[in-house]
Amino acid sequence: MRADRLLALLLLLQSRGRMTAPELAAELEVSVRTVYRDVEALGAAGVPVAADRGPAGGYRLMDGYRTRLTGLTGAEAGSLFLAGAPGPARELGLGPFLASAQLKLRAALPAPAAGRAARVQERFHLDTPAWFRDADPVPHLAAVARAVWDQRTLRARYRRWSGAQAHREVHPLGLVLKGGIWYLVAAGTDRPPRTYRVSRFLDAEVTEETFERPAGFSLTAYWARSAQQLEARLHQGTARLRISPRGRRLLPMLFGAAGARALAAAGPPPGGDGWSEVELAVEAAPVAVGDLLRLGAEAEVLGPEPLRRAVADTVTELARRYGRSGEVHMP
Repeated sequence: MRADRLLALLLLLQSRGRMTAPELAAELEVSVRTVYRDVEALGAAGVPVAADRGPAGGYRLMDGYRTRLTGLTGAEAGSLFLAGAPGPARELGLGPFLASAQLKLRAALPAPAAGRAARVQERFHLDTPAWFRDADPVPHLAAVARAVWDQRTLRARYRRWSGAQAHREVHPLGLVLKGGIWYLVAAGTDRPPRTYRVSRFLDAEVTEETFERPAGFSLTAYWARSAQQLEARLHQGTARLRISPRGRRLLPMLFGAAGARALAAAGPPPGGDGWSEVELAVEAAPVAVGDLLRLGAEAEVLGPEPLRRAVADTVTELARRYGRSGEVHMP
């Protein structure tokens, strides 16, 4: 561990220039006294570390000195693919490897490229979870990821959407992070690949049994195809709406791509009061009613007639429950 720390200290000085002992201690998560000892060890090993005293002082490498000890380990190299998503990297147990790999990469880059990389990191940040929603607890993510990395069979107890529990023995093929939610793509011993929400694993055991990945399997292609199929299953109908100007602004915010497509197909609103008609892809009626009511008074469902009646019945029940005079009705 000390050899890794000495290398990290050396790379910090090489990539950042002069640093104080407290700054080095904070980066390496050690005491200032440990930094003093490590600097002495580097000097004894022939590394020319200069100590500048005074308010602007600190440790620095002598001009012209650069180390070539920047080879990435396997874990560090793999973690670079998550360089834009430090949160998911930590969840997968790759946080320390990612930090180490980035440090080595900066140290290996020439000064102009290193400066550009630093500016990118300062100016761009990827935040994967959706707004106003706590991230799913994923206590078994590390075990699931280990099974994916090592290509080992996973035995798990899984909670279905209905609440029922099922025991599964699967071959994990890949992990997908979508909207801040982790999904496992896995095949059964005699079943094609399917998708599992990692937060629904109640326990997970990585076995010693390895497996062969399906020939030609592509995680990216599978996910794209699966997402299209899910959208097709969910959007089983079309609602014809009359919406206000504010409703037009709300449509893509509340319905995402489906709302944007509806607006694009409808074209610009006509003159007059600014209300316009659109056709919106919606889920089955019980779900569509709740979704459409989020538009409030900014939309009217024109058809199909069963959906219009379902929305009208719900609004009537809400009016009865809340009352016109504001009094509270107890059930």
